[in-house]
Amino acid sequence: MRILGIETSCDETGIAIYDEEQGIMSHRLYSQIAVHADYGGVVPELASRDHVRKTIPLIKEVLADAGLTPKDLDGVAYTAGPGLVGALLVGCSIGRSLAYGWNIPAVPVHHMEGHLLAPMLEDDVPEFPFVALLVSGGHTMLVRVDGIGEYELLGESVDDAAGEAFDKTAKLLGLDYPGGPVLAKMAENGTAGRFKFPRPMTDRPGLDFSFSGLKTFTANTIAKEDNSPQTHADIAYAFQEAVVDTLAIKCRRA
Repeated sequence: MRILGIETSCDETGIAIYDEEQGIMSHRLYSQIAVHADYGGVVPELASRDHVRKTIPLIKEVLADAGLTPKDLDGVAYTAGPGLVGALLVGCSIGRSLAYGWNIPAVPVHHMEGHLLAPMLEDDVPEFPFVALLVSGGHTMLVRVDGIGEYELLGESVDDAAGEAFDKTAKLLGLDYPGGPVLAKMAENGTAGRFKFPRPMTDRPGLDFSFSGLKTFTANTIAKEDNSPQTHADIAYAFQEAVVDTLAIKCRRA
């Protein structure tokens, strides 16, 4: 069985062809970073318009790269959510239209389930059950995976997701979009131990996360310290260390 996959949930257009025996036969990923850079974040309308421009050309590319035609496909899978509504509608409309025209099934896929099952594409496939940590711009979740379609939510962020906290903290430090990767790069030059940031919600039972307080702690630290590049790098280091350590503590607890 060969499936064409379409991902348009946010600011990246991802297209791939997966064969159950050969694995991923071809894939393309287009990032919209340049489109949104001037605005300091993802603009939903611009994201949708760019998906409209890029999705069909990328589908043609992966088909050509894999040496396939639509007749060689057995289905079309597309991200059905969560994500930006307009961006999701682009992938859904194109995916369902192509499937209808090619007379093959169209399969909606939950965004988080796609993340959960991504390890199944690796050579070293994990055995069920396993615990998955989902960390992205919009989600921070711990999930028990007992099998395909069998999931138990163990914990999640009660406010900001980890990736969201990275981006917002980057703005506090005056960094350009996309802030998270820039902050992580800055942290490489930070001094370990100069600042000690809290590990939110690790002093109580449970597996939920909270990063809004850590963001506020960072803002207060920035306000009372000097604005030198080294100080900002040290703050970035302490912030990143706190987030990663918090995630690790919760994973071990799970």
